[in-house]
Amino acid sequence: MYEDDDIIAVDKPCGMPTIAPEGSRTRSLYDVVTDHIRRRNPKGRAAVVHRLDRDTSGVIIFAKHAAAKAALMSSWNESVDERLYVALIEGTLPSAEGTLDTWLSESDPYLVREVPAGTKGSLRAITRYRVVAQGDGLSLVELSLETGRRHQIRAQLAGAGCPVAGDERYGARRDPLGRLGLHAAVISIRPPSGGDPLRLECPPPAAFRAALKGTADQGRGHRPARDLRGPRDARGPRDARGPRTPSGRPAPAPAPKHASRAWPGGGPTARGKRSSEGGPAKSSAPHSTPTRRKP
Repeated sequence: MYEDDDIIAVDKPCGMPTIAPEGSRTRSLYDVVTDHIRRRNPKGRAAVVHRLDRDTSGVIIFAKHAAAKAALMSSWNESVDERLYVALIEGTLPSAEGTLDTWLSESDPYLVREVPAGTKGSLRAITRYRVVAQGDGLSLVELSLETGRRHQIRAQLAGAGCPVAGDERYGARRDPLGRLGLHAAVISIRPPSGGDPLRLECPPPAAFRAALKGTADQGRGHRPARDLRGPRDARGPRDARGPRTPSGRPAPAPAPKHASRAWPGGGPTARGKRSSEGGPAKSSAPHSTPTRRKP
C-alpha cells in the first residue's frame, strides 16, 4: 500500500496473525514484511508498532528500523490522527450516529467485558460510530477509535447488543461472511521523520455490503457462511456484556487470575503497553506478567 524509508503499510488478510505466538512456526504478516525488507537490506527486519487481531483484515503499519519504531511507539497517540474501522454487525444500533463510551475489563483472559465506570483494573474505551447501510438484519457501520483497548470494538458492540457478524466469542449468532466482519479501513499517521500526515486507506471487501442483501461471497480461504446458534441456544446465548445486576447494569469484574495459569503462554494482562485494536496503550491491569499472550 505504501512504503518509505521509515515505515511500510500493508493490507493484512483475514486469518493471518500480525506476529506469531512465541514458539509457533505459523507464518505471520511480520515474516512476510521482513522478507520484503530484506530484498533490499539483507540485515533489515520489520518492527511491530501496533497490531490487528488475527481475524481482522485491513491496513496495518510496520516500522522499517529501530529508530522509526522508537519514535512511533513513544508518541503513538499523538502520531495517529485517525483510526477508522468498518464492521458488519448484527441488528441495529440505537441511532444513526453516536458514541460508545464504556469501561472495559481484561480480567477474563478469553473475553473483554464491560464493567461499571471506575472498576479497579478497568480502562475507559471510547468509539464513535456511523451507520452506513442496513439490510437482512445486519448493519454496516463505520467506527472511529478515540482509545485503543484490546478487543475494544468487539466488546463494545457486543455490549450494545449488536456483535460483529461471525464473532462467536462475543455472542454473534450469524456468520454471513465466513469470517469476522471487521476491517481496518483508514489510518492517518504523522511520519516519524516529520512531514505532512499520511492518510492510508484500504476499502473493506465487497462482501461486507453484499451481505446486507444476503448475497455475500466469502471468497477463497474463508469458512462457509453459517448460523452460529446451533445447540448452544439450548443453554442460552453467551452474554458478551458480562455479568449484570438486577437493574441491568454491569456487575463488578471478578478478581483477575494469574495470567500464566489462565492462558497458555500468558494472559492479556501480559501485553503491557500493547493494544490489538490500535497502538500501544498502557495497561492498568494489576498482576501483569512479562509473558506473551496468545493472539
